[in-house]
Formats: sequence, C-alpha cells, structure tokens
Amino acid sequence: MVKQKPTEKSVRIQTSILNQKERQLLNWLAARQPKWVDSDTLTFIGFLGALIVSAGYILTYYSINFLWLASFGFLVNWYGDSLDGSLARFRKQQRPVYGYYLDHTMDAVNEAFMFAGLGLSPYMRFDFSAIILIIYLMLTVNVTMNAHLRKEFRLTFAKLGPTEFRIIAIVANTVLLFSKPLQEFELLLPWLVGRIIDIHVLDLVGCLVFVIMLPIYLITVIKDIRYYASIDPKHKDE
Repeated sequence: MVKQKPTEKSVRIQTSILNQKERQLLNWLAARQPKWVDSDTLTFIGFLGALIVSAGYILTYYSINFLWLASFGFLVNWYGDSLDGSLARFRKQQRPVYGYYLDHTMDAVNEAFMFAGLGLSPYMRFDFSAIILIIYLMLTVNVTMNAHLRKEFRLTFAKLGPTEFRIIAIVANTVLLFSKPLQEFELLLPWLVGRIIDIHVLDLVGCLVFVIMLPIYLITVIKDIRYYASIDPKHKDE
C-alpha cells in the first residue's frame, strides 16, 4: 500500500453469495478465540492450510484418497485466511499498513503453493494450473491498485469470492473421489505445432474457472479505465 497513510481506509466491497452467513460465522469464531491466538497466528494457520492443500494434491500420485487431505487443507486455509482480519477488527487491534501488506503477500504465497500442488497432481496439467494462477494474480493486482487509487477494496466479483472458489474445489475433489470413470478420464487433444495434450477431469474444472475469471477481469479493467479516464482527462493543447 505505497504511500497510503494508516488512517486512510479502503471501503471493503464484499457481495459474495455466502457473505452474510460467512460474516456471522466469522464473528462468532472471533469472539471465541483463545487469548493466545492473534491475527498473525491465524495468518500462519492459513499458510499451513495452503501447504496441506498442495501436499494433498501431490500425494494423489500414491492414492486418490489424499484428495481428502487437500479438501481439509482448504478448510484450514479458509479458517486462518478469513478469520485473521475478523479477529483484529473484533479486538480493535487493526494494523492497516502491516496487516494489508502481510495479508496480500501471504495470499499470493498461499495461492502459488496451492496451484503448484494442483499442477503437480495427476489430475491437472501444470501449465493449466499456472494459467489460472496468473489470471488470479492479475485480479489481485487490480484489487490492490483500486484499494490505493479509489479506496475500494473489492473482495468479490460476480457474487464469487475466495470462499466460493474453495467450495468449488472441495466439491470437485469429492465428486472425483467417488467417481471411478472421472478418475480414469483422459482426453487427447491436438495442440499447437502438432503437439497432442492429455486432458484430465480437473483440467476441465480449471478451464471452467478460467472462463469465469477472464471475462470478470477484462470487464473490471475496462470499467476501471473508463472511470480513471473520466477523473483524469487528457490535457487539451493550448
């Protein structure tokens, strides 16, 4: 948050499908955290969750049942990542500059580990997972710039936020666990320069996520460009 004073707060915009129920749950959890647990502890728990997700996906090379571990990791990641800021606000211990920097740095680290693990599993191509990570980070950069320039911190797009995407991942894992045909699914497709690539079931899920995220990013950027052009017009030649 370059050159932004601690007193300058961005308006949080959160309109996800589960926002209201999730907020009630987070407030309930924040009120019941032991005194020794602080926001940094929860941020670290969120990081541990990302490592568990990554390990779970990689270990599916040995057994499909490690998808349970990956799904558990998403829950741990949600607990730490979603509750750290809620706890700080509940205890009135906000640290706007430090918290903003740490939270967004760890978001990028966590996503990198999770998508790397997914790409190293036998159920999604590494290049596909890298492409999804790239579009996610592009959205993150956009959110960060708007938080600085417009004082708007948008947490959700098209009624979808991190929690909804975690749920999509857990549902996909569960369906895959109980479906032998999906586990064995493989589609060979022609690619560039005569290459043939193999597509697995989570590749299709990844393509769906990409198809959702790319238009969201493009529409958001176009709207932002128009807004910034209107408040910062070209200088006319005198």
